[in-house]
Amino acid sequence: MTDEEITAAAAADPDTFIPDARWMNNAKVVVPQAKEIVTLRLDPDVLAWFRHAGPGYQTRINAVLRAFVEAQNPQP
Repeated sequence: MTDEEITAAAAADPDTFIPDARWMNNAKVVVPQAKEIVTLRLDPDVLAWFRHAGPGYQTRINAVLRAFVEAQNPQP
């Protein structure tokens, strides 16, 4: 495909987001909060299940815990 064809295909895709100058002027840099290092005891089968999906298992564990916390404290 030529550059023009690629650009046209991307522009025609409803899922494509191409930031314009207005969007860039309103954009904000967001620094994620630092994580804390903890020691956590987990059942071996639970840890194996998360590790089985590959790298990033600690991030997935955090996501599950975050979803639980948010479900307990729904925001208005």
